[in-house]
Amino acid sequence: MRNTMTQLSEGADRLAVRVDDRVLTAVPDYVLGLIAVPAVEVVPEHPVVAALLTAAEDALHTARLDKAGVAELPGIAAWREAYRAVGVNPNRFPCAAESIARRVAKGDRLPRINSLVDLCNSISLGSALPVASCAVAGIADLVVRPADGTETHLPLGAPDEPERPEPGEVVYADADGWAHSRRWNWRQGHLVRTDLGRHRLLLTVEAAHPGGRADVEAALARLTAALDELTGAASPATARQQLVLDRAAATGVLFTAPVGAPSPGELGGVSLSPAGSPGRTRP
Repeated sequence: MRNTMTQLSEGADRLAVRVDDRVLTAVPDYVLGLIAVPAVEVVPEHPVVAALLTAAEDALHTARLDKAGVAELPGIAAWREAYRAVGVNPNRFPCAAESIARRVAKGDRLPRINSLVDLCNSISLGSALPVASCAVAGIADLVVRPADGTETHLPLGAPDEPERPEPGEVVYADADGWAHSRRWNWRQGHLVRTDLGRHRLLLTVEAAHPGGRADVEAALARLTAALDELTGAASPATARQQLVLDRAAATGVLFTAPVGAPSPGELGGVSLSPAGSPGRTRP
């Protein structure tokens, strides 16, 4: 195992993302929606996000679904089939969307993490799709592909306990041999976690059901609307980019730093302030 790290360093100003043909062969309806957020200050909480997450939890409480009912939600049911198609038992390893929906369906509330993670959880609950926020500073390319077994994964919250993904297991992998997820979207890795502070982020929305592109695009629109409200009108230097990958177009490039910025270390960001007003972070 390589020496462990706690966070990726800054460096890359654009990110190439690709879905491997082997993944699309196993799950032909897979759709990956992406939003690149060049620079943002993640704060502990925001009233807009708090309201969205509470409303999503309340809606699931009202539905009174049991564990089986959660598994039958169209988006989640398709992910269970997708997991089986790549050799993963969804009963043992439920996808990220099913995991949080199960918890809320029991009558619980999700733990509040921070403004971005809570926002992703609210959109995931409302769409029954996996939605994640990844800090991608220092990553130049990312591929959703079967692992070959040589990659290193640092578990979220346990970076000193590195793991090797199983050969054939679908992961988000970079060119440096890091696997930033386990079992597709079952667990996120420690290196791309969204902590408090300034980050370059990649927000992901995934679907595995027929017609899922429309649902992914709708979820991306809800994410964008919330980000607009949190950050105010985006300036050209901090404009976000959106991309959807599927069988028709499995590769794309996103800018993850403000265009024309002199260097990654000099980037400014838009702050997600608790009051909802934009503020510049220090370079």
